[in-house]
Amino acid sequence: MPVLANIDGGFYKFVLVLHILCAIIGFGAVFLNGLYGAQIKARMQSGRPAEAIGIFEANVFVSRIGEYFIYAVFILGFAVLGLSDSVWKFSQTWVWLSIVLYLIAIGLSHAVLQPAVRRMGVLMHEMAGGPPPSGGPPPQVAEMGELGKRVGAVGPVLDIILIVILFLMVFKPGGP
Repeated sequence: MPVLANIDGGFYKFVLVLHILCAIIGFGAVFLNGLYGAQIKARMQSGRPAEAIGIFEANVFVSRIGEYFIYAVFILGFAVLGLSDSVWKFSQTWVWLSIVLYLIAIGLSHAVLQPAVRRMGVLMHEMAGGPPPSGGPPPQVAEMGELGKRVGAVGPVLDIILIVILFLMVFKPGGP
């Protein structure tokens, strides 16, 4: 067996470290996004839209960077699998189930979470322009509430998927 192409090899371990590091950075960047959302909501409700927008834009920026690391986790996971000299295989439950869950999470993020967050940013900028001329709550408030419910439902699901994947990676059910 070549030294680089097994789980005791230096290159395998280097790629595994990169895989784990990308997971820490990428998922760490987005795991607590709900806390940012609560701070944004509190500032909007207390009439401080500029502060809310500042928090929102910083969170979107960090999340966007985290997204690249999350993609790298997937790619490096395949590299780790390939470098394992068939110790880890697609047929092992923890491998294929992790891949399926990852793809579900990416799909939820791109189809539901990210479009809702982008729309919320647009609405916050509109509301920062001042109260509507007719008085009462701005018309954007109702849409923000609906989007907030959507984000509030999907965010925890993504967190749970991440925790399940982490469990699979550590305990490797169906592995050797």
